[in-house]
Amino acid sequence: MKDSITVGLSEFKICKSPQKIVTIGLGSCVGVIIYDKSTKTCGMAHVMMPDSTKFPQENNKLKFADICLSRMIESLLESGGHKTELIAKIAGGACMFGESQDNPLINIGAQNVEAVRTFLENNSIPIVAEDVGGDYGRTLEFDPSNGELKIRTAMGEQSII
Repeated sequence: MKDSITVGLSEFKICKSPQKIVTIGLGSCVGVIIYDKSTKTCGMAHVMMPDSTKFPQENNKLKFADICLSRMIESLLESGGHKTELIAKIAGGACMFGESQDNPLINIGAQNVEAVRTFLENNSIPIVAEDVGGDYGRTLEFDPSNGELKIRTAMGEQSII
C-alpha cells in the first residue's frame, strides 16, 4: 500500500488511515476534504470551476464543485463514512491575477470558494477549518489518522489546520 494517494486536477479520491491524501498546485482551485473522524475515512477533491450548469457541453464534469462533491460524498459513504459524522476543511481559491481580485466576475478563486461553501452548507456538512483566498498557490496533505491538514504555500510557508 502506498503511503499517500495523490489527487489530480479536476478529480477526487477516497482515503482511509493510515494512508494520507495529497493534492499539489492549488491556485484558484479549491481543495476540499470531507472527513468522518469516527471511521478515519476521507475524500479529497481538487475543484477547478464553481458550477456545471454554466458549461453543459464540458466533458469532464468532475472539474465542477457541484458534481465533483456530490460524487465524492457518494463514494465516501460507500467506503464506510457516515453522513451525520461528516465535516470539511477547505483550502485554496486564490486570486492568481491581482487585477481581478476586486471583480468577482473575474476572480474564479472567490467563485470556487463560494460554490464549495454553499454546497457544503446545503448538504449539512460543517466547515471546521479553512485557508482560502490570497494570491499564492498551495499544496495540501491530509492525514485521516488525526484529521490534520498540512498546507504548504508557494512561498515555502507551512501551516496545519
